[in-house]
This record gives sequence, structure tokens and C-alpha cells, in this order.
Amino acid sequence: MDSLILACLISFISTLILTPFMIRFAHRFGFVDKPNERKVHQKAMPRIGGLAFILGTLVGLLFVTDRLQVDLRTTLFIILGALPLIIIGLIDDRFILKAKYKLLAQLVSAGIVVSSGLTIEFISIPFGDRVDFGFLSTIITIFWLVAIMNSINLIDGLDGLAAGVSVIALTTMLVLASGNPAAYGLVFAFGIPLIGSVGGFLFYNFHPAKLFMGDTGSLFLGYMIAVLSIVGLFKSVTMVSLIVPILILGVPIMDTFFAIIRRKLNRQSIGSADKGHLHHCLLKKGYGHKQVVLTIYGVSILFATAALLMTMSNLWLSLLLLFVVTVLIQLFAELIGLIGEKRQPLLNLIRRRVFRKTTKMAMRSK
Repeated sequence: MDSLILACLISFISTLILTPFMIRFAHRFGFVDKPNERKVHQKAMPRIGGLAFILGTLVGLLFVTDRLQVDLRTTLFIILGALPLIIIGLIDDRFILKAKYKLLAQLVSAGIVVSSGLTIEFISIPFGDRVDFGFLSTIITIFWLVAIMNSINLIDGLDGLAAGVSVIALTTMLVLASGNPAAYGLVFAFGIPLIGSVGGFLFYNFHPAKLFMGDTGSLFLGYMIAVLSIVGLFKSVTMVSLIVPILILGVPIMDTFFAIIRRKLNRQSIGSADKGHLHHCLLKKGYGHKQVVLTIYGVSILFATAALLMTMSNLWLSLLLLFVVTVLIQLFAELIGLIGEKRQPLLNLIRRRVFRKTTKMAMRSK
């Protein structure tokens, strides 16, 4: 335990020291994010901050691997899988690439992970044993990795948002992985330094931010979260082995899911950019920058709590909890306009029911 705390501190301090150098480097070599109609910031901002916490994570990882029982082969493959994302992220943060090039890098990274044998081989299901994916495990794993990478990338729209949500998700994964001896070493070896380094980065990234993590950071964060979820959550046989990681990553997955629905309904390309994301909707409702970020942190904590409760509940309580969470997500999405300001099917249904009941009561009273 002492070595894990020390690894976290080493990564934290390393990132604190490295970040000011990254700010100067970004300004000098043009790694800046210029404002436009979709951006919230009003001036050019350095956006190579992700490299600082990547290096900070590596420092902590080098310290802790000798002190934990870690599969060095898998560790090496995870590091190799991150390299294409770091390279493409740095290029994009400087020159702005088309989405197809970033997708190609994501597929290469996912392919490296899968080639190591790290795959989602099965899920446990209610009222049954489990479903083995067989040859489909490779496709499902690649899809999961790419989906989470893009989900974290999409929520990186406000100061401190993606970093804070990622820390909450990673912390929840560590709590769950602590009960899985097979996954403990690898998840903690990467997770603890990553939490420390991202925490150090938040000192500079929380509003008002001095720099952004850029695609270098968001793609790396999404990649690491996706990989650690496979090791620590999908690899354990639980009744809800599919639902728990989805709940832990509830905010980015919810935002991505509703973005796809919204763009389909608006007859837009799924890959097209818009100002309908979760943080945009809350800003339109009149919340301030910090209020939006802290609100989304709170939603992330609620998702994490639901995931933890689900692992401790029996089947029927888990299903009830899942139903309640699903209804609340839909209501929340409709209230803030995540699907579209006028698309409120569930709220309209509730209003009709209330109106009918009120009408009947009024007629009876006469």
C-alpha cells in the first residue's frame, strides 16, 4: 500500500513539474487551440497538456511495476498500444487532422491490445451462466476500446471536465478491482499513477484553465480507461459484468449515445460536430462554467455509486436499480435538451398522465 501511495505522489509531482514546460513548449511550437463558434474559450490556449500527465504516469509506472506482481508482457503491449494514439494526438494538436486518421490510429492501438490476448471473452447475464463470445471477442473488444476513446474525447469540452470524470471512473474501477486478485496488479500499476498524474494536471486544467489536454491526452485517457476496464471488470465473473463498466463510464457513454441519436434525428452525419453535448446543454440553461463541471462530476459520482451498489445487490435489486437509472437518464436528457430542446417523449407522457388524473379529480369534485 505504501508503494502505491508513493507511486501516486511521484506521478502527481512529476506532472506538476512538467506542465509549465508543456505550456511554454505549446506556445513556442504552435500547439494551441484557437477559439471558434463551437469552443467555450475566448483566446488561444496551449493544448499539449496530455503529454505532461502521460509522462507523469510513465514515471509512476516505472516505480510501481517492481513492487507489484505485474504481467510484464501485457504491460509492454498496453504501452505499445498507447504509442499510435500519442503520435496521432500530437499531430492533431498541431495541425488538426480529419477524423478518419484518428480512427485509424485508434484501430491500430486496439489491434495491438487484442494481439496481446487481452480481450472481452464473455459477459455474465441474469437468469443464466454467461455468454462466451468466441471469435467475436476480438471485434467486441476493438469496438469497446474505440468507443470509450471517442467518448472521453467528446466530453473534453470544458476546463477540468474530462480529467475529473476520468479520475472518478478510474477510482471506481480500482475499488472494484481490489476484490479481483487476478486483475489487482495490472489495474493498480497503471491506475494509481494515472490518477496521480491527472490529479496534478487538474491544478492547471481546472477553470480557469492554463492549458488543455488536447487529443493527445483525451485519446490516451480513453484508451487507458477502456483497457483497465477490460482487465479489472470484464475479466471478472459477475452477474452484471457488462452493465457495471458502462455505469462507471456513464457520463461519456450517455453523452456519446445521445449525440448519435440527436444527429440521426436531425439527419446529420454521426461524425459531425454540434453544440448539443452535455456541457453545452447545461451552459444554455444558464449554469456557469464551474457549476457545469461540478454538476457533471456529481452525475459521474452517482453513476459510480450505482455501479458499486449493483455489484453488492442480488439479481432483482440490480434489475430494479438499472431500471431506475435508465429512467433518470432519460428524464435528465430531456430536461436539459440533450436529444433536442423539443424532444421530450417521457416528460410529455408524464404530463399527459398528470393532466388526465387532474381532470378526472376535478370532474369528480363537481
